[in-house]
Amino acid sequence: MKVKRPGTQSCLTSSEVNFINETESRSMAAPGPSLRLIDAIVFIIGIVIGAGIFRTPSVVAANTPDTFWFLVLWVIGGIISLLGAFCYSELSSTFPNAGGDYNFLKLAFGEKFSFLFAWSRITITQTGSIAILAFIAGDYLSQLLPLGVFSSAFYAAVIVITLTLINVLGIKFGVGMQKIMILLQFIGILIIVLAGLFIESSVTMEIPGGHLEISRLSGSSISLALIFVLLTFGGWNEAAYISSELKTGSRNIALGLIISIFIITLIYILINLAFLNVLGLEGVAASEAAGVDMMRATLGEKGVVMIGVLVSLSALTSLNTTIFTGARTNYAFGKDFETIAFLGKWNSEKSAPVNSLLLQGFISILLITFGAFTRNGFESMVEFTAPVFWFFFLSTGLSLFVLRRKKPFVTRPFKVPAYPVTPILFVCFCGYMLYSSLSFTGTGSLMGVALLLIGWLISPLFMSSHQ
Repeated sequence: MKVKRPGTQSCLTSSEVNFINETESRSMAAPGPSLRLIDAIVFIIGIVIGAGIFRTPSVVAANTPDTFWFLVLWVIGGIISLLGAFCYSELSSTFPNAGGDYNFLKLAFGEKFSFLFAWSRITITQTGSIAILAFIAGDYLSQLLPLGVFSSAFYAAVIVITLTLINVLGIKFGVGMQKIMILLQFIGILIIVLAGLFIESSVTMEIPGGHLEISRLSGSSISLALIFVLLTFGGWNEAAYISSELKTGSRNIALGLIISIFIITLIYILINLAFLNVLGLEGVAASEAAGVDMMRATLGEKGVVMIGVLVSLSALTSLNTTIFTGARTNYAFGKDFETIAFLGKWNSEKSAPVNSLLLQGFISILLITFGAFTRNGFESMVEFTAPVFWFFFLSTGLSLFVLRRKKPFVTRPFKVPAYPVTPILFVCFCGYMLYSSLSFTGTGSLMGVALLLIGWLISPLFMSSHQ
């Protein structure tokens, strides 16, 4: 079949355009259906349940007035994630594409806006998340086997390089490794929960610096606590990047997201109940590593070694999935712009965007190198990424309304329940979190915003090379 040039397709019906696009996609190397529903669930859980659950409860506890509010915030985090999952499920099942959010934003708001999103993923959010997770794993590995002043950075760099190369080897190898790590991670979490809930503490926990005053209930404290709760829940939206690769069809991405979020919320509540049972709210708030203190109190030093291995494993699990999905945006980015067309090359033999994976790994290594010479890298990277993350989360929520209006006759395998109330609630909350991330974090947030503005300024250079 002879396919018309894009400039002449305006005379065709939408069904004819879709048929031409499908014919083209079959004739070119591109992502194919190679993942089962269980694979999608494994990826979602793997990317969400990372090392954050062992770092963020202290910040949340310090900004909540009592145990009730501490636990309520984790439930709220699950509910908000579920609202967002409904929105992403409609978008992913209706417009399945390896570009995920990039594709939704391009369809809704145009090329320039989607360019800005891809720019942010490459320079801020995705590579920043990779650096954060790698540093967390490096910090814990350094406690087990220190290698000098830059031990954490060295471990972090080696981890990023290794996992990037694993993903370059092919999707099947990556999925298989993910399943093994998830299984080991679940076993470790089960031991922690059982130890915290059923083993009596063998030592008296002392709060550093004496009595710690817990924050009274206020808008600012709850906002800060929610930033870290939702940071811990972050990552479920990455399912959008594998929606086109599901063997069972893109509509099942909704089922995968819903099941995953329920499991994640339950696990988070159980882990926090274990922390509270052993340390109490003040102890959790005062601890720099609640998991370490809890395991030391229940299982002694062998428990400390185990939690160190588990946190490292959790970081590796999330990191492996973050690398996998991040390269998909770069791939879609390269398909649209001639200047960076090398990113849009799909290796059908490896079933992976190899060039995108390599560029992503390189930028992540640069961020790790930068982080090696700074202090409080974890908190600084949260400040750096949060405003940009919530801005595009808000934009993706709005794209649901725009695409319903622009493409009303497109078949939607899954529709958001209680439309438009559900997406309105999600969009309003994203707006609130954007405000909070700018108001209640440090100067790092301004650096992320500044880098986003740079992307906006240079975007005309890429628009002129649009393919």
